[in-house]
Amino acid sequence: MSKFFKFMWLVLPLCTMCTQQEIKREVDFELKKAPTIYFKSFVDCNMAEVWVGDTFRIFPGKFGEDPLWGYSNELKFASGKNAEEVFNKKYEAFKAPVMPLNVKPTEAGLHGAVWFETVYQDKKDASGKILYALYHNENYPLTFPFNNTTGKGYIDKNWPQGLTGSKTPAAVCRIGIMKSTNGGYSWENKGIVLEDNQERMILKPHNNSVTFAGGVGDPSAVASGDYLYIFYGEYGYPGSYDPKTYSPEKEQAGQCISMARIKLSDLDNPAGKAKRFDGKSFQVNYDGIGSPIQSIQTFKANGGGPSSDSSSKYYWGPSVSWNHYLKAWVMLMAKSEGPSWKGTSIYVSFNTHTVLEESNSQDWTTPKLILCKPGHTIWYPSLQPIGDTNATKLKYTSLQLGAQARLFYKDQTKDTSVYISEYTIHFKKK
Repeated sequence: MSKFFKFMWLVLPLCTMCTQQEIKREVDFELKKAPTIYFKSFVDCNMAEVWVGDTFRIFPGKFGEDPLWGYSNELKFASGKNAEEVFNKKYEAFKAPVMPLNVKPTEAGLHGAVWFETVYQDKKDASGKILYALYHNENYPLTFPFNNTTGKGYIDKNWPQGLTGSKTPAAVCRIGIMKSTNGGYSWENKGIVLEDNQERMILKPHNNSVTFAGGVGDPSAVASGDYLYIFYGEYGYPGSYDPKTYSPEKEQAGQCISMARIKLSDLDNPAGKAKRFDGKSFQVNYDGIGSPIQSIQTFKANGGGPSSDSSSKYYWGPSVSWNHYLKAWVMLMAKSEGPSWKGTSIYVSFNTHTVLEESNSQDWTTPKLILCKPGHTIWYPSLQPIGDTNATKLKYTSLQLGAQARLFYKDQTKDTSVYISEYTIHFKKK
């Protein structure tokens, strides 16, 4: 059983003799049924992973305070000689790293729960133990109340409903960075690098999504040149929300998957230093109003709309990797097709520039369907280096892969919830 897709794109030539000529490059991929792998630890995000020396290590799960779902200590890690061994580990083999504790709502520090989404390894460190984790963070007016002095935090007035009923609040997501100097056994919080402030929250009566009041989250990051490029979902209003002047068209125009970047040299002191893309360059402040990737937006004619509307369709939850075989960047994403991000499909987009820069960072192909499972909710897709004969030798991870990989995703039905792989994906080029 297989599905076959073909993509064709135009790539600007690299040689000076061909600067006036476009070169066609054709890429194929085939999705093949494979023996099912069930991941045995908790996953509710991208799979953050890294090689520390000759050890493959992953960091799935959630940690910290959450008044909606309860306190969690499920952010754990597992290690092994290769990806296949680690992905088949039993739950008991996972260990909890030492994490920074939550502070009181009015204190400076870590508020709310965190999920590790990407781990970047310091290339200057020969030991491989200096790691930076990009994390998704969720808060509420209860855990992070508004501070008039700093302008940060949230006001519990006209706050939209959350996932578990009319008496529960919607969350706000932010993106931050933690650092480890011992290969991930313990972590230090370095601060928030991307966020939306209170004035951009979308409140009652307009927000009926039962997801987020606003914010930025569900990120993935890749290093290119001197920067860490961050791909994330934008859920805030592109301006100051006012119920009297609210425009769903304006909200939708500022949302979907967006990009920001931060200098690798700033990762030790990253708070507030990421810059968002504004449509032309990375010049917008970390808490300012950027512009999403235009080719990935879903417009009204195709059911697109603002994320605060539970009936809207939009792409979210990017997972980005460099493909050494294709010499291209690959982005997987889920698609929200109803309330609570519910959707039945996974999509892929490509960027064929070898080095991401301001001039080409937005050159992503229109998303194409990889997989659809009617009756299921599938999200958090990622490509993993299981089954590739070069995966261990070349130290592939979910951030860099070759001609073939395993497709993983969170698969939920009314009665089940698993992180699973049922297919391999085989890339081809001509």
